Amino acid sequence: MLSIDDSFWGWVTFKGSGGTQRLTRAIGKSKAMEMILTGDRLSAHEAQQAGLVSKVYPVDQVVEEAVKLGEKIAGLSQIAVAMAKEAVNGSQELTLSQGCHFEKLLFYSSFATNDRKEGMKAFTEKRKANFTNS
Repeated sequence: MLSIDDSFWGWVTFKGSGGTQRLTRAIGKSKAMEMILTGDRLSAHEAQQAGLVSKVYPVDQVVEEAVKLGEKIAGLSQIAVAMAKEAVNGSQELTLSQGCHFEKLLFYSSFATNDRKEGMKAFTEKRKANFTNS
């Protein structure tokens, strides 16, 4: 997730929609408790330090950088990208043991794809992979 450098991230009210649980998992108990109990906000750079956003850009660069990031991801195997997203999203809902097991299942599943074979072949041949998303 990208952020504009002069934006702020905050917790406005207790809404009962799971935000206390998600924020605590994202930034840790101490910082989440402070934000939730005080209503204090984080600057974009503080949100980056806390792990809420991955990068911070000036407003006139954020769209260009988001497009670059999207193009980079789009150039990868979309099967592998989808599997990686599933594993990361699962990490928020599963125990560590369950998450590792889930990741292993996804990894083994990737062996049935042409993209996995192409990726390994391209790596050994030291060339860019030509993924077909199959």
